[in-house]
Amino acid sequence: MIKIDWTLFLQFVNFMILMAVLNALLFKPLRAALQARKATIEGSRAKVQDIDEQVQAQIARYEAQLQEARQQGALERAALRKTAQEEESRILGEAKQQSGVKLQSIKEQIQGEATAARQALRNETEALAKEIAGKVLGRAV
Repeated sequence: MIKIDWTLFLQFVNFMILMAVLNALLFKPLRAALQARKATIEGSRAKVQDIDEQVQAQIARYEAQLQEARQQGALERAALRKTAQEEESRILGEAKQQSGVKLQSIKEQIQGEATAARQALRNETEALAKEIAGKVLGRAV
């Protein structure tokens, strides 16, 4: 059975002293360590969030630059294609002109050779005709 006497008061004082000592030696440092840990974790989270925002901003900038580079490349490719087509047209035009000039000179050469051949054949036909007529008539014509 519990007696209420001066030992109860002594137990209460003993308990209060124990609580004060434990509070000073154990609970306050433990709470301070937990508070520091919480502050470190929150600070780290804030840093991670800042770094993540910076990374996202950098990615957005790189994507914008990449898109701009693609557009610039497409414009340059189109300009080069146009230049190449113009150069091709110019070269084909020159080739057509040169082939036309060559064809005309070949036609003139062939016509000259044909005229020379006709003239040679006329001269030969006259000589052959005289020879044949001479043989048929039996005398020189």
